Amino acid sequence: MAEAGERRSGIQSVGIGLRVLDVLASLSGSAGLGAIAAASELSSSQAHRYLASLIAAGMAQQDPVSGRYELGPGALKLGLAALSRIDAFRESVVGLIAFMEETGRTVQMAALGPTGPIVVRWIMGTPAISTSLMVGSPLPLLTSATGHVFLAFRSPNTTREIVERETLAYLKPSDVEALRQRVRKQGFSSVRGDLIPGLRATAVPIFDLQGEVVFTATMLATDVFDPAYDDQARERLIEVCNEVTRATGGIRPTV
Repeated sequence: MAEAGERRSGIQSVGIGLRVLDVLASLSGSAGLGAIAAASELSSSQAHRYLASLIAAGMAQQDPVSGRYELGPGALKLGLAALSRIDAFRESVVGLIAFMEETGRTVQMAALGPTGPIVVRWIMGTPAISTSLMVGSPLPLLTSATGHVFLAFRSPNTTREIVERETLAYLKPSDVEALRQRVRKQGFSSVRGDLIPGLRATAVPIFDLQGEVVFTATMLATDVFDPAYDDQARERLIEVCNEVTRATGGIRPTV
């Protein structure tokens, strides 16, 4: 009986320690003992004991000057190991298939290659969208919704050569920058017939842990679809992409 009680007590202690660790992970930076205790629903003395154990295990660390606590190298190593086991492509496909089943909308996934965006996955909705695009098809950076999102949420160093290659005589650098800022502000891009007549496209970013877009999810629809429902589907697509970003350890950048 005593052994069972000790086992339950040990399990409870592990749970509380993980709760304190979760609080450290959820904070935007280092924090004082009082804030950590309050967020962990512990007294200061209890929180101090658990923090001492976490420090001993390398999961937390304390600044010797300020006395504030934050995640230690052990926790960072654990987090990176978990991230390395997450397949962002697979998670994106799973989420977007669920979106298609919920809304009926066709979705195209793309990644940024050395010459521009490349279609990497089609998830066909109902009714099917007829287009010449397919997996492996290149897309323009400056005249597609997909390209606009990469322009807005990738480093200018990554897209500079593509922009220079695509920029026409009438398109000034200030026009490209205005486009980039507009898409960053609204968080998505929508075009209507710019690339394929009669086809509307809305592209949404999926971010990596450095806050850069790793994939785009582009919802496609013809003019026969209800524009009002387009708005609802777009908001749902944004939610799905944000969920995938969080699930894969990504960070949505602040604008």
